[in-house]
Amino acid sequence: MTGTTLPRFYMIRHGETEWNRERRYQGKADIPLNDTGRGQAAGNGRYLASLPIDWKDWSFVASPLSRAVETTRIIRTELGLDPDEFRTDERLMEVSFGEWERKLHSELLQEYPDAMAARDRSKWDHVPPGGESYAQAVNRVRDFFDGLDAQTVIVCHGGIIRATRYLVEGPGDGTLADGHVPQDRVYRYDGQDGVWVGLD
Repeated sequence: MTGTTLPRFYMIRHGETEWNRERRYQGKADIPLNDTGRGQAAGNGRYLASLPIDWKDWSFVASPLSRAVETTRIIRTELGLDPDEFRTDERLMEVSFGEWERKLHSELLQEYPDAMAARDRSKWDHVPPGGESYAQAVNRVRDFFDGLDAQTVIVCHGGIIRATRYLVEGPGDGTLADGHVPQDRVYRYDGQDGVWVGLD
């Protein structure tokens, strides 16, 4: 997809959950925001509101998981828009961690030391038992963007943002799987380049 013309978009990771704070694998488990996450969502909404953009002309789409849906509602409220006037798309759901979901990172290190070591060696391509890899997730994210025909605010998850950056920026130096995906910043694609932006 690199080099293909895409509409402008702003992509936002959902705010923090208690499982994020605990380093517990979420994947497709439906976990709500905590108070910190709600504050992060509001901050990202205030950042968007500070831009000279008429957001009524933009589409809004979110992962159907509740942490992304609530984040979207908070952001739209900050923008003075109807909080419920957006659509969801299952292709934006988080990368599945299969049997590892609901477990702490520390538990996995104890229970699956060899598998975790293999994941560390090749995190982008590693498939947890019953789950999917970031590389596999790229396919459904590509399918989503192939149908994107309007300027859009997208609210989703860390793994989906990694897959998006792979499509927009290219594989780079192979660190996308390890790179931090902030919950208090916004990934902006202006039609040519993607960059993290937000309130200072």
